[in-house]
Amino acid sequence: MTARIVRGLVALAAITCAPLGYAHAASPAAPPSAGTVQPSGHFHPRGKLPSTYTVEQQRALRASLPFEDQRDFEESKRGFIAAPPYKQIKAEAGNVAWDMGSFEFLLQGKDFDSIHPSLQRQAVLNMGYGLYEVVPGRIWQVRGFDLSNIGFIKGDTGWIVFDPLVSKETAAAALAFANEKLGERPVVAVVYSHSHIDHFGGVRGVVDEADVKSGKVPVIAPVGFMEHAIAENVYAGNAMVRRAFYQYGLLLPRSPYGHVDQAIGKASSNGTTGLIAPTRIIEKDIEELTVDGVRMVFQNTPGTEAPAEMNTWFPQFKAFWAAENITATIHNIYTLRGALVRDALVWSKKINEALYLFGRQADVMFSAHSWPRWGNERIQEVMRVQRDTYANLHNDVMHAANQGVTINEIHNVYRLPDSLAKHWEARSYHGSEEHNSRAVINRYLGYWDGNPATLVPLSPGDSAPLYVEMMGGSDRILAKGRDLVTAGSYLLATEILNKLVQAEPGNQAAKDLLADAFEQIGYQKESSSLRNSFLAAALELRSGIPTGLPPRTASPDTVRAMPVELWLDYLGILLDSRKAEGLAFVINFVLPDTGGRYVLELSSSTLTNIAGQQAGNPDLTITINRADLEPVMMRKATFASQVAAGRAKLEGNPQVLEQLAGCLVQFDQFFEIMPGTKAATATP
Repeated sequence: MTARIVRGLVALAAITCAPLGYAHAASPAAPPSAGTVQPSGHFHPRGKLPSTYTVEQQRALRASLPFEDQRDFEESKRGFIAAPPYKQIKAEAGNVAWDMGSFEFLLQGKDFDSIHPSLQRQAVLNMGYGLYEVVPGRIWQVRGFDLSNIGFIKGDTGWIVFDPLVSKETAAAALAFANEKLGERPVVAVVYSHSHIDHFGGVRGVVDEADVKSGKVPVIAPVGFMEHAIAENVYAGNAMVRRAFYQYGLLLPRSPYGHVDQAIGKASSNGTTGLIAPTRIIEKDIEELTVDGVRMVFQNTPGTEAPAEMNTWFPQFKAFWAAENITATIHNIYTLRGALVRDALVWSKKINEALYLFGRQADVMFSAHSWPRWGNERIQEVMRVQRDTYANLHNDVMHAANQGVTINEIHNVYRLPDSLAKHWEARSYHGSEEHNSRAVINRYLGYWDGNPATLVPLSPGDSAPLYVEMMGGSDRILAKGRDLVTAGSYLLATEILNKLVQAEPGNQAAKDLLADAFEQIGYQKESSSLRNSFLAAALELRSGIPTGLPPRTASPDTVRAMPVELWLDYLGILLDSRKAEGLAFVINFVLPDTGGRYVLELSSSTLTNIAGQQAGNPDLTITINRADLEPVMMRKATFASQVAAGRAKLEGNPQVLEQLAGCLVQFDQFFEIMPGTKAATATP
């Protein structure tokens, strides 16, 4: 995936936050809501059309990129059976969970100068919608129902479902459509390829949990799946949610001037997410399993696109499932919403391993995103190109780093060799050469460039006034900024205008001009992640952080799967150490139904915990079943209300809980990223 899809991020971040509920307070200049299609004009009243410099760049790219290679278009259409008569899928809550029709402006057959030509090509390829045959009579995919693809493998008696999308509603619609066109069959197994929510969130749309618990329907996943599906986004979850609005362009209208694609699919659905714990874990590096007459050889690939991920080889069909390790783009080594930096070298090595184990005999390669490749020569070509691209990214960046090129320079130095760049599957639609190259250095050397001047830098808001004063004040900066924007020197313009906005967050003229520069840079970017980030920042600079967003609550499945220790860890992050100064207490937690024992201790303005222990002389002991703790974890109940209902027992000093509650903060999911964009009434 991504993605790490924002729906899952919101759910995880909401576990220890009250549900959001923002009053609509949009200004008259605010843009249409996300999802609105504006093909004939810019969606924002202060938005700009592509400049002559942007138009010239796009024309040059159309002339230089290998558009004569049409194999992806042929492969993306191969095996098409049918598309449903509808373009929208409704969520149980009544909202539209999925709207493929909102992207139909891309099918006009025209070039948009506001979209990088290569990204527009990818966006059109991702418009595939409906049921597709991958292996005659045995393997099918439904594409275009969500960010990811859902796979249906025909066993002796039923369907083995691979990666059931983001939402229950889209997954259920895909299963129903497959049954309608191919004949109804029961689901006999579910496979999660990895620990990102677009590959498991819709599981309740294809299987009943009772059938899983009874053993009737196994759910198969790679080693480490549950740990990483839950834990990865919790500690920094609130910040990740906010940053995801930039990377994924969640509030950008779907328009040639806004959101056009998410590189590995159109967008993420907005339905009901869930999680059913796997019942069969693939633990070995290579492990074979036969389910309903279908032989599957799993290859665990930890540390690649996800910390828990696996490819699958179907020897009976000579079909290789590449999960999200090989798609029609170079992925993120560092994902802009925030995550641990991935290992480009390990990723390359795991692709190479798959090539030698399975790729040299495969007749078809398909994945959780994009479209299949057929024919062994073609499969090996794509695998080698992606292998070499990740390896080149790692090796060339470290080659430069070992000669003194720093994290603040590498993105202007590293370029993919022409021999790779001519291949569409080496293009960085999801990642980018700029931020991926910086990520490689960060993985090995960290954020510091070695210059002591940048070791303990001033905060931007503190240093910017000095720059503004030395540059002669805001009028001179604005004048020079306009000159630079007019000359097409957009990065130089952002260098000085960002300083002015940092120093004067209320200067709307400066924010508008910075937005103009951001917008042109966004139009010119091949990476959807970079495009969305620049355009989202431009939107907020012009109109402020959008308000009137729907409330979000945590998925009960997510909370049920969340370890108590992880929740206690997060309480430590919520603690305001300044408020806790001088306080000290010890709390024992006892969970009779699970046998859980925990100690939570506040000392030295820091909250720590340990599992499997009990303090000898605690200030308070809380006895509560795990099932009754979960509403407290979601802030749908308090310990006091659970005690009053007879679901919890307190022994000792209950005021300790009041002290703890008084030290915890409520994170704001819409904190400022760009200065001066927060409305005074934006949050409750």
